Amino acid sequence: MTETHRLLTRRGAVVATLAAAGATASIAGDAVAADDPALAPRRHDWDWLVGRWRVRHSRLKARLAGSTEWEAFDGSSAVWLTLDGLGTVDDNVIELPTGTYRAVGIRAYDPKAGQWSIWWLDGRFPGQIEPPVRGGFKDGVGTFVGDDSLNGRPIKVRFEWSQITATSAHWEQAFSPDGGATWETNWRMRFTRVRA
Repeated sequence: MTETHRLLTRRGAVVATLAAAGATASIAGDAVAADDPALAPRRHDWDWLVGRWRVRHSRLKARLAGSTEWEAFDGSSAVWLTLDGLGTVDDNVIELPTGTYRAVGIRAYDPKAGQWSIWWLDGRFPGQIEPPVRGGFKDGVGTFVGDDSLNGRPIKVRFEWSQITATSAHWEQAFSPDGGATWETNWRMRFTRVRA
């Protein structure tokens, strides 16, 4: 199988996942026309992320458990636009110390709500997609928040993108066990662009 065929096969699987997640429904609704000029700026929210990246991960070994022990490892990410700029897909390789796995990030802009949704599909658990975080960019920082659970208890999850340049970016994830009153940052990624 050629690399192009593998890429097209992967993209086809991602499109099926998008449909299953309902991400395309937010774009296809008749409340806002897809060619609405007001959507033009949103079509470029993720332009900076398109391409290939080396990723340096730093993650707490235990989350919401009072841990202060971090582990570092490498990874990579390839990102492309979908839905005429109102969506993205990223294919990730995560080289955990316990073993490498793949994951897919899926983003879609909901014109009606005026915000982005981001879903995460872990290749180790392909039968489930994590609940989305939602939000957008302000003053060069992207903040996205949603509800999830950890070990059976409800939590809030926050993704934040910052320090964005043409060749680098910073991402971090935080959990809140108390409805957003306090946050524990538990995963950081430093993105460095891979030149073509």
